[in-house]
Amino acid sequence: MAGQHPAQDPDPAVNAYDYPKVVLNPDGTFPCLLDDPKSPAVPDPDQPFAVRSKDVPLNPTHDTWARIYLPRLPSPLDQKLPIIVYYHGGGFVYLSPSSTRIHDYCCLMAAKLSTVIVSPSYRLAPEHRLPAAYDDAVEALRWVGTAEEEWLREHVDFSRCFLMGTSAGGNIAYHVGMRMSAAAADLEPLVIRGLILHHPFFGGSKRTESEVRLFNNPILPVNGTDLMWELALPAGADRDHEYCNPMARDRPEEWERMRTMGWRVVVAGGGGDPLIDRQRELTAKLEAKGVQVVGLFGGDGDYHTVEMMEAAKAELFLEKLKGIV
Repeated sequence: MAGQHPAQDPDPAVNAYDYPKVVLNPDGTFPCLLDDPKSPAVPDPDQPFAVRSKDVPLNPTHDTWARIYLPRLPSPLDQKLPIIVYYHGGGFVYLSPSSTRIHDYCCLMAAKLSTVIVSPSYRLAPEHRLPAAYDDAVEALRWVGTAEEEWLREHVDFSRCFLMGTSAGGNIAYHVGMRMSAAAADLEPLVIRGLILHHPFFGGSKRTESEVRLFNNPILPVNGTDLMWELALPAGADRDHEYCNPMARDRPEEWERMRTMGWRVVVAGGGGDPLIDRQRELTAKLEAKGVQVVGLFGGDGDYHTVEMMEAAKAELFLEKLKGIV
């Protein structure tokens, strides 16, 4: 439970429920009070934006939808673009594709990488615990390959698809990749070329050195992540559940399929992020299994999701991705 930590934990500097600003109601619900500014889509071709965007429904039963981003390019109209299916972060409990920080980042990626972006929503915890988010993410990916959506059909090269996510979205991209490595043929004409795990959100029962050292990190306090995992994992699951800890059990078949299909996996993180040790550990494991993996790790001043907060850092990160996407 939140507030119950191993003996080596420092004294918490903040109440876990202050991050991500949730309140425990007497009826067991957890309303999120986080200030989450929204940005509308901009589908109008007459608007002077470098990237157009529009919202499309996915599954009315689950109230899921996606925002598509289409860059304006001087290239020939018949030139097809790669596609990134981008899963937003928020600890599985908050944010959406319309959140301003998500919208702005997707616009920047679409413009700088000359790529179509599809950013799908997914059901949030604790009302919908994992694997609901994974199920919705897979459904969205299947939709991308089969939808008669004009922007996708006219502008996307479906043979160049990358799965990407930030924080909890990076966790989702990883688990979707694991699932779909065994069902790649079912996605045709969509062909996955790799995963981009941007500051992926993982955990485990035993604290890492970086989690202890950066326990009271102001951007991502570790007791706050404890609470998010408590809200997101299946009822009764511990922190070594495979959804949380990718090192909890070997995935030889999935990793071998990633290797033989030639997927490239990018794992990006910051030295000032409590999660950095887990991100490095996953990178080392994939490399040991022969997967083409690229670790992009910043210094101690690079905090969790720094590229979404600092424009200069974003420019550097996206410049590195240009040779991959």
